[in-house]
Amino acid sequence: MRVLGIDPGTAACGYGIVHESGGRLKAVEHGWWKTPAGKRQELRLRTIFDGVTELIEEYEPQAVVLEESFVGVDARTALSVGQARGAVLVAAAGFELDCAEYAPSRVKQAVCGYGRAEKAQVQRMVTAILGLRTAPTPQHASDALAVAICHALAPPLLRAVG
Repeated sequence: MRVLGIDPGTAACGYGIVHESGGRLKAVEHGWWKTPAGKRQELRLRTIFDGVTELIEEYEPQAVVLEESFVGVDARTALSVGQARGAVLVAAAGFELDCAEYAPSRVKQAVCGYGRAEKAQVQRMVTAILGLRTAPTPQHASDALAVAICHALAPPLLRAVG
């Protein structure tokens, strides 16, 4: 199973692709899209949409998974992240791919064994699990790989309900 994980955001949107076979995981690709704050919102979202579309066309994942948004006190940020998530979901829908979402605590539990792990710990564990020589950077890419790992290793019933 090949999984495209997304850490959604408008200013910075991380992506990571993992391939699972027989319980073994391999990193396929990871990175991020950064869009400048001064750029029009619809163009920033188009960058994310186009990026996800290109990844799906090139790597043919069986699923697209996103980390659920943490909604803090800043409604403007929450709205912006929600729009980025929408761009990702629409891109995936264009290929009729299954989509799932995982809470940050669920991702941290799956990758680190502790639902309140710090970002640096998640990054170290992603590096270890995937056998990478260096830690994936920036952390947006590491977080995207973590959510992909979470989905790839989830029991089939959990994957079905996302």
